[in-house]
Amino acid sequence: MTNEALFGGRSFAAFLFDMDGTLLSSIESAERVWTAWALRHGLDVAAFLPTIHGVRAVETIRRQGLAGVNAEAEAAQLTIEEMADMDGVRPIGGVVSFLASLPADRWAIVTSAPRALALLRLEAAGLPVPAVFVTAEDVTNGKPRPDCYQLAARMLGVAAEDCLVFEDAPAGIEAGERAGAAVLVIRATHSHPLPTEHAAVDTYVGLSVVRDGAGAFTLVAEAHTPEPVA
Repeated sequence: MTNEALFGGRSFAAFLFDMDGTLLSSIESAERVWTAWALRHGLDVAAFLPTIHGVRAVETIRRQGLAGVNAEAEAAQLTIEEMADMDGVRPIGGVVSFLASLPADRWAIVTSAPRALALLRLEAAGLPVPAVFVTAEDVTNGKPRPDCYQLAARMLGVAAEDCLVFEDAPAGIEAGERAGAAVLVIRATHSHPLPTEHAAVDTYVGLSVVRDGAGAFTLVAEAHTPEPVA
């Protein structure tokens, strides 16, 4: 077994993590709450559910164009319902030890979830709250706009172009791209393949970092040596 450097051995100043689907799985809770909401509004649940991931609730609701619906009020109620349902929230494999290996001033969480909900989910999954924690309330324009990742980079004192974004959803991947960052796709919660040109891994198992003398990080993954052919 050997270690293989990802991204051609490129080094990064900091790591920026999406939360839901990237650090932890909350898909069961989120889809239960959003299914009930969609049924109340007569939406096609099967077509609607794939659109909720990676973006702020208020923007998901606005996109539906529902007459007489106050998107802000509906989003606030959905947050209350999601905060009451932590059943099934769990960390992505290997993420606890991976985060523990990173200096506290070199990683951030950048989530489309409201802060109160995000804090509850992190607690339910047994994950730490970083010093830089960007949530739905911190930006006017959510993903796929790059504002949230640019803000997190500034708060860490680094350029977004020098960061690696960990993402799972198309809106977040686009936000990372538009911020000028490199992107690693986490596939742990994908029930169907996500077409992407970016590097991708299933979980954090086998991932580690090497820090150079300047304090930058190289991401490496365990590479299993093939058995010799008899």
